[in-house]
Amino acid sequence: MRPFTRLCPLLLLLLLVSPSSPQPQELQEEEGGLHESFLRCVSRLSPDTADPSELVHAPADASYPPLLASTIQNLRFASPQTPRPSLLLTPRTVAEVQASVACCKAHGLTVRARSGGHDYEGLSYRAIRPSGGRPFAVIDVAALRTVRVDAERRVARAQPGATLGELYYAVAEGSGGELGFPAGICPTVCVGGHLSGGGFGPMMRKYGLAADNVVDAEVVDAGGKLLNRSAMGEDLFWAIRGGGGGSFGIVVSWTVSLVPVPSVVSAFTVRRLLRHGDEDEEAMLRLLTKWQLVAHALPDDLFVKLEMEPKVDDGGKRRPLVVFKSFFLGNCSGMVTQMGIHLPELDIKPSDCREMNWIQSMLYFYGYTNGQPAEVFLDRTLQPKEYYKIKLDYLTSPIPATGLSMLFTKIVEHQGGSIDIDPQGGRMSEIPESDTPYAHRRGYLYNFQYYVKWGSDKNVSYEEKHLGWVRGVHELMTPYVSNRPRAAYINFRDLDLGQNVEGNTSYEEAKVWGRMYFRGNFRRLAMVKAEVDPDQVFWSEQSIPPLVVARRKRKGQRHGGLVLEI
Repeated sequence: MRPFTRLCPLLLLLLLVSPSSPQPQELQEEEGGLHESFLRCVSRLSPDTADPSELVHAPADASYPPLLASTIQNLRFASPQTPRPSLLLTPRTVAEVQASVACCKAHGLTVRARSGGHDYEGLSYRAIRPSGGRPFAVIDVAALRTVRVDAERRVARAQPGATLGELYYAVAEGSGGELGFPAGICPTVCVGGHLSGGGFGPMMRKYGLAADNVVDAEVVDAGGKLLNRSAMGEDLFWAIRGGGGGSFGIVVSWTVSLVPVPSVVSAFTVRRLLRHGDEDEEAMLRLLTKWQLVAHALPDDLFVKLEMEPKVDDGGKRRPLVVFKSFFLGNCSGMVTQMGIHLPELDIKPSDCREMNWIQSMLYFYGYTNGQPAEVFLDRTLQPKEYYKIKLDYLTSPIPATGLSMLFTKIVEHQGGSIDIDPQGGRMSEIPESDTPYAHRRGYLYNFQYYVKWGSDKNVSYEEKHLGWVRGVHELMTPYVSNRPRAAYINFRDLDLGQNVEGNTSYEEAKVWGRMYFRGNFRRLAMVKAEVDPDQVFWSEQSIPPLVVARRKRKGQRHGGLVLEI
């Protein structure tokens, strides 16, 4: 067989997308030919790239395995059997991102963008099916990690590979501790994915999601063009602020509005172990029932979440442990006063409360409770890599005592299982659901997160046991959570809800899972997709499918710049 380096580019593309199943030697030649052709493409489109081989990595390259594995956070998808990208691209400049996208399109490769690798289903770096679809490339933007803070204008500009920890550190340092940013508590999550999907955090009841505070962005589109907010238009700008990563382009910079934070904030962590006995359970049920009634309606400065996990008691038996964690934009005196007014049943005392500055509170919520220095946030390896599965629900009404009792039973069945319940309300309820793709606003009281994690246990039969537990809890909660549709959150991606099929990505079929994530906003997202990426250069098993609508116009029948079908 002739080497692919002698074939014309058109023939190369035809062979790459051929439906036949190549043999191992042919695969090696295909990879080699694609690699060489791609290097030439990058050299042509990005002449400032001194050595394209440092950008383009093929499976046969020694650099490929460690780079691919570097930010795979969920070890379930680190197996050699996981379908891997035909090329791994590691741009260091925006121009190299542009060249990477353009060359992928020219070579018939779909694109998956990765910043920190925290996609819960691994779709930023893996495929589900080993064959049958178009080959794909991963564009890893971890090297684009600059953060610039303008404290006077109260804005920060962050590239997608910057972690939340790096962003928080830069904001605190650049503002002298006077400003913060409302986003998540995991410091190794990168800005690129977090903002693309929304971004929960302890200040969301005061300031909304991270994406609600985005004021500008730059995106590389499906053709490799660099667009600022003016050039991309308001429809695309709307879509990238909560529509999920991997559908519309690669955002190479985010400009976010910073928020004032007091010099002193406060927090507490209070644990209540449910011991045996009907009276103990009844008291806990009364406390949780009251918490559900008030936590979403507390003053916006106050955030009180709940966690549930198993704990072995002195007798060696697993018991439900309920943990209340709070964040307050003020001192302990104010915190204790508010808790006494709104939730006296928890009996918070001054000794339960700790005062700190804002950046220390973010460390505290992550689990660093001993006054560690803010520089801890600069460690990009803080998050341990584990095997896990996570699912999420929303509550639109409190869970009755019968449902809470079932949770007490389920939580002790698995030593690696846990449940987090975060209150919404406040600013989250004030923002109209059409303002960004994140639609779970007014009437959505809590988000309800189910976790199961395990260590180095890679046996498939044991994995099914772990997965069965978290799926079982999710099923158990069906009568008590939101419905029509049962709501979900794109940053807690869940393939159990449904997925696209390569070569047959249907808007009608995708509505099954798309409306769970975005409610009525899913339609508009699909219309934006049809405008900016109709060929689906950016594709994954849960990317937004394109919806092409009728182009006949009538006066007044426009929505966000896109013509509705009539």
